[in-house]
Amino acid sequence: MTAREETRAGAPGGGAAEPVQRPPAEVRYAEELAALRAGDRDPRPPGWELSLRAARRFIIGDADTGIGRKFVGNPSLVDRALVTLATSRGLMLVGEPGTAKSLLSELIAAAVSGDSTLTVQGGAATTEDQIKYGWNYALLVAEGPSPRSLVPAPMLRGMAEGRLVRFEEITRCPLEVQDSLLSLLSERVVAIPELTGPDGMVFARQGFNVIATANTRDRGVNEMSAALKRRFNFETVFPIPDLDTELALVEAEVTTLLRRSGVEPPPDRDVLEVLVGTFRELRAGAGEKGGAGSDRPSAVMSTAEAVSVAHAVGVRGWFLRGEPGSAADVVACLAGTAAKDSPEDLARLRRYLEQQVPRRRGPQWKALHDARHLLAD
Repeated sequence: MTAREETRAGAPGGGAAEPVQRPPAEVRYAEELAALRAGDRDPRPPGWELSLRAARRFIIGDADTGIGRKFVGNPSLVDRALVTLATSRGLMLVGEPGTAKSLLSELIAAAVSGDSTLTVQGGAATTEDQIKYGWNYALLVAEGPSPRSLVPAPMLRGMAEGRLVRFEEITRCPLEVQDSLLSLLSERVVAIPELTGPDGMVFARQGFNVIATANTRDRGVNEMSAALKRRFNFETVFPIPDLDTELALVEAEVTTLLRRSGVEPPPDRDVLEVLVGTFRELRAGAGEKGGAGSDRPSAVMSTAEAVSVAHAVGVRGWFLRGEPGSAADVVACLAGTAAKDSPEDLARLRRYLEQQVPRRRGPQWKALHDARHLLAD
């Protein structure tokens, strides 16, 4: 059973006792993808399951056909990303943590290949075997090198099947691991020297390409080589620019998460507005003497973090008191996000609650200020 089939089996209606916590995009939006494929009459790049226009509609939404918007960002960024992947160059998505780079890469892979699970998670312990291929050592000892004892990794599978491969957090990998992509992206072939004959070379089929992501805060950890950079087109994913758009996104995401967590009432929109406004002001650094940018926490105050806090607020309110969650719950849940490893960040958060929040009008802002004593030490 493939990973995608296992996910479908664990999804609601798949027959398993419990659904998976987060199915991949091709499972969550299977009906939309099927409808787009059935009605897609535009030309498709070789190996793609959807045309560029249909893939764009899947990602940014199309009210006329009932396709919901899944990525809140500049549509021109999506256009450039799709065009890049239709060429022989890889796509590199960079930006601050929590700006939905991984979500965008997942949506693109689901639209283009129908499978977003061919993923390499970069890190200090990532090896070349986890990118290209490894071996079943029991079979290797018993039979020697053979296609049967070969264990393909995501990059080899992507090339053999003509699918997109996602490489998350590529700059977290050692340089020598990163540079193992050079020949893959230029020659479009994986050499397997242990095998002979046709089995010793795997050539990329139409549809293969690579989407990589990197956080700007990781810049300098393992800086990419100039040679590897030349094989990618770089696109920057920026934070959501306006409050209303970010609030709508947080509300939609949290509503889904709370439903999966067994929380019956939807989130309180007034509480969400206070939470999102707090994140935006902390992100801008308003806290010390009212100076914007002067007191920005070192922790990431991203939209993704706001969704996590809002989720915790709803769970806390419902399972502890049978309520949707309040501004006091926001204070209780904030410290773990705004002050992960820096005592000074906790002091910044206190200054914000004491000095800036009283200037805001509304009962929920007042409740936020009144609950400042709940901030964990």
